[in-house]
Amino acid sequence: MNAYIFPGQGAQFSGMGLDLYENSPLAQDLFEQANEILGFNITDTMFEGSAEDLKETKVTQPAIFLHSVILAKTLGDSFKPDMVAGHSLGEFSALVANGALTFEDGLKLVSQRALAMQKACELQPSTMAAVLGLGDGVVEKICAMTEGVVVAANYNCPGQLVISGEIDAINRACEALKEEGARRALVLPVGGAFHSPLMEPAREELAAAIENTIFSTPNCPIYQNVAANAVIDEAAIKANLISQLTAPVRWTQSVQQMIADGATLFTEVGPGKVLQGLVKKINRASETVSATLESNS
Repeated sequence: MNAYIFPGQGAQFSGMGLDLYENSPLAQDLFEQANEILGFNITDTMFEGSAEDLKETKVTQPAIFLHSVILAKTLGDSFKPDMVAGHSLGEFSALVANGALTFEDGLKLVSQRALAMQKACELQPSTMAAVLGLGDGVVEKICAMTEGVVVAANYNCPGQLVISGEIDAINRACEALKEEGARRALVLPVGGAFHSPLMEPAREELAAAIENTIFSTPNCPIYQNVAANAVIDEAAIKANLISQLTAPVRWTQSVQQMIADGATLFTEVGPGKVLQGLVKKINRASETVSATLESNS
């Protein structure tokens, strides 16, 4: 069975999407539509902007979404997912790819999500840290014992968990995790504590936008970050999407469940190969590939 997976923030690079724009009239049309929907030329930043320009949350999130969704659309008839999943932001790309959301609605929600997260980050200084070489249970226990807000945020693969919270609490947790034997506990260069209770103001703002958006029955199940199992019901998809900003990304559990449900090939759609690496660490026997424009020729 074919599983298509969509990356999240961090996969951006300067020049992203330019090859799609230059080689596909459909992609060109969709990029132009995106500029119109957003009210600014995101293509300028994607194609010619520096890494620094692309780091801005209001640009990063729509840019990754556009790269993934437009690439999926250019695959034409060869795009036949039996199941989809996306890492954090990638969940929105996956929902457009499987027909639950329209291109326009997906882009609008991603743009609103980015702005809401930016605002939440400005309300309270916060961050995230990658923890390598410890079991999930140990990391969860130390987070629970640490004073202040700090939680497990991204279950990326066995032995790789990202924690999220207040800066002081993250620093204290990192020290404790190193003492416990973590190979690394490294603060990440991110704008805030994504997938933690500190994103509650953003969750409330995005919830209103999601409630007012029409979702259709998808053409294949999505394995959502919050649920880590197959979801096809529109009401459940909406509820999980609303919970996503303050809940952990259960990527390890999602991939394990997809494999249990018959996934044999994982195709990453979008910039980078991060998710393929994680899938291999979760299950070495799984086959992984990158989607390319050539698939359609």
